[in-house]
Amino acid sequence: MTRMQKYLAATAVAVALVGAPTVSYAVSQGKAASGTSTHAAARTEHATAARPVAEAAARKAPTARIVAPGEHVAVGGGAEIWLTAEGKHWTTAGDPEPQFRSVVDGNVDLTRPGVSMQAEGDAEGRYFLSGLYYGGKGTASRVTVETKAGTVHGKLLELAGKPGWGVWYATAQVPADGKGDPDFLGNVTVRDTKGRIYAQLK
Repeated sequence: MTRMQKYLAATAVAVALVGAPTVSYAVSQGKAASGTSTHAAARTEHATAARPVAEAAARKAPTARIVAPGEHVAVGGGAEIWLTAEGKHWTTAGDPEPQFRSVVDGNVDLTRPGVSMQAEGDAEGRYFLSGLYYGGKGTASRVTVETKAGTVHGKLLELAGKPGWGVWYATAQVPADGKGDPDFLGNVTVRDTKGRIYAQLK
């Protein structure tokens, strides 16, 4: 073997030795990357598996009672509510003259989330609470009213055909020391079937 051939052979061996750790490192990095991909895939699989559970829970969540236009609903304490395409109608035991809250008079923007409230007290220390809710995303499911005596859970009514609004109602018992307190009633919150805020009155 000539001197030049020996020199080239030695150079090739040196290059191979220098390159060896790099190849080994690349393989170990590949294994690490493979492991990381496995963990990511596991997380994705877990999230995918959890999605049907959340969707099933949303399907089981309560929704508004669907009523026919003009159908009277007795809501306790002698009060009644009925809905028409024009809005909310109601009477109370203390005031049998029908009252009306319009959704078509231009005072309610059905394209933005909102809640209204009417509160009427009686001689027995109860508040009959009701109002409109409208403009939220998703399907309205629950309503709560915060009071100084605790949280009150109400009910929802809607017309068929997804009109974009509905009516909520509840009854709150006012404690003896709370009568006449203008701040007795607090936030009204309507939530959708996934637990998110549909609309809120603060």
